[in-house]
Amino acid sequence: MKNNKSELEKVTLEHQAAKLFMTLYEAQYAIPMRHIWHNQPAKPDVSCYRNGHKLDLEIAHLYGSETEAMAVLGRSLSIEMEQAIAQMAESDSAIRLKNALGRLLNNKANKRYDSQQVWLVIRNASSCWTQDDLQSALSDIPIAEQHPFKEIWLIADFYGNNGLIKIF
Repeated sequence: MKNNKSELEKVTLEHQAAKLFMTLYEAQYAIPMRHIWHNQPAKPDVSCYRNGHKLDLEIAHLYGSETEAMAVLGRSLSIEMEQAIAQMAESDSAIRLKNALGRLLNNKANKRYDSQQVWLVIRNASSCWTQDDLQSALSDIPIAEQHPFKEIWLIADFYGNNGLIKIF
């Protein structure tokens, strides 16, 4: 079982990503998204209202590696970990992106939720991948035929500066 600090960190990241998604979605489509709250594990991470109708959001973060995730989360890194991040930056970014995104989508496709309408929101937390990289990778990423999501969205960067990409 996770400790309280890491669980709080996870919930905070999910909440931030949900708020960011709602802000970007509302700005892009002029459809109001309001009032979010966090759910228990049987439900998607966050619930909100989209144009007055309840919508559940499953939140995921896309990282280049576990070491990169630790760096993004502000964890202290050993010299070896810093070297691993430097080597990662020199490796084939497109292959790493396709593998990471494909793995994330496959993992989420197998989940089941107690919800009528669930959207998957993925926030790109890697500084290695740009919006163009993400767009290019999507053409090669198969999406499972059976998954629980009505829509799948990608926030192109950690802060939302490059907007949203609709995947499905």
